[in-house]
Amino acid sequence: MTLQDLGKILHEMYFDSEEGEAVAMIHLFGVKYAQDIKELGVSKKAIAKEAGLRESYGTEISKGVKLSRYVSVK
Repeated sequence: MTLQDLGKILHEMYFDSEEGEAVAMIHLFGVKYAQDIKELGVSKKAIAKEAGLRESYGTEISKGVKLSRYVSVK
C-alpha cells in the first residue's frame, strides 16, 4: 500500500463520517491499517497531510496504531 492509498482511505473515513465521529474514524483507521502503516514506514503526519488533514492529526493516527495491539474491529 502506498502513502497515496492510505491518504485516500483516511480522507474518505474522516470526511464521510457521521457528525461527531471524525476523530474516532482516525483512531479506527490507525487500528485497521496499523500493519500497512508500519510496513510503509512513513510518518503519521505525512499520512494526515496526504489525507487533507492537519499534520497534528498524525498523533491521533498513532493512537490508533498503538491500540491495534489490544483491540480488533467489530
